[in-house]
Amino acid sequence: MKTTALFGLAAILALSVGGGVRAQDSELLVFDYPGFERPEFHGAYVERYGASPTFSFFGDEEEAFQKIRSGFQTDVTSICAGSVPKWQESGLIEPWDTSRITDYANLDANLTGTSVGAGGEVYFLPTYFGTTAIAYNPDEVPAEDVASLEVFKNPKYAGRIALPDNVDDAWALAYLATGVTDWTNVTDAQFEAAAQWLREVHPNLRTYWTDPAELAQLMSTGEVLVAWAWNETFPTMKEEGRPIGFQREPQEGSSIWLCGLVNMVNGPGSEDKVYDYVNAFLAPSSTAALASNGWGHANAVALAEQIPADVLEASGIGQISAPIFAQLPISIESRERHAQTFEEIKAGF
Repeated sequence: MKTTALFGLAAILALSVGGGVRAQDSELLVFDYPGFERPEFHGAYVERYGASPTFSFFGDEEEAFQKIRSGFQTDVTSICAGSVPKWQESGLIEPWDTSRITDYANLDANLTGTSVGAGGEVYFLPTYFGTTAIAYNPDEVPAEDVASLEVFKNPKYAGRIALPDNVDDAWALAYLATGVTDWTNVTDAQFEAAAQWLREVHPNLRTYWTDPAELAQLMSTGEVLVAWAWNETFPTMKEEGRPIGFQREPQEGSSIWLCGLVNMVNGPGSEDKVYDYVNAFLAPSSTAALASNGWGHANAVALAEQIPADVLEASGIGQISAPIFAQLPISIESRERHAQTFEEIKAGF
């Protein structure tokens, strides 16, 4: 089986997550997953303008894509690497002017590249990375039960399991559980095996979570004992004194994902503020805040200078020796097949 450490993912060398709106700076609208609106993640922007941008939220990138296609306007959107080809081909995003990115030269070389752009242009700026693995309550779930991804099918935990309402994370789990660690060239048989695995897990679920805060609450109350979770949940619940374990080394492995910012075509706000926001997010002043919330900063120089290895491990993003499923870009056809089938599975089909 393929194994790798979190850093030095050779497979990522080719790379160049809607709710309500929080009214802040009306000249810049950021479309993002909940939780990334925290001012400490873009402190330099707040220092300059006295307020955060306006944020609007989504729970899944397919939802975000369809909302924008339907006419919703935003200036800058945060998506993960797997979505970039579809967004680019659809004409929703435009290349970045990297000469305006202050810390561009300091970005992790493993997270940048031009394969997600055309003609050498950069359509995707990595900002942070994280992992998805088994979060569990160690007071009620023994370590041997989470030694395999088959825990999600364990009848002992029926009704107390949660999966993310997120296409990429769900399929990463299903492929790993069925012996696949690379989704860039899956066969029809591998796809069907993964889909069937998700169908078998579906009846065991309490819910599909959309917000890390929602999942933390479900796990804190004991409603959920086992979840496929972003690593953010781990340090957040530990800090609150809640029982939480984060198993990144089940026998089948766990996943790593990479997200970043895309510049929307014809955004209604200020283009100068778009770049100011990006520069604030990538600035060294954001590194510690991201790490304390469980995210690895794409600014490799700042990450290496500021965050010790033991802190990364405590955040669920340290080095491991286990199979890794990297959520790399895939063809538009494959991603649409994933999205459609996932919706059918959630509906019970």
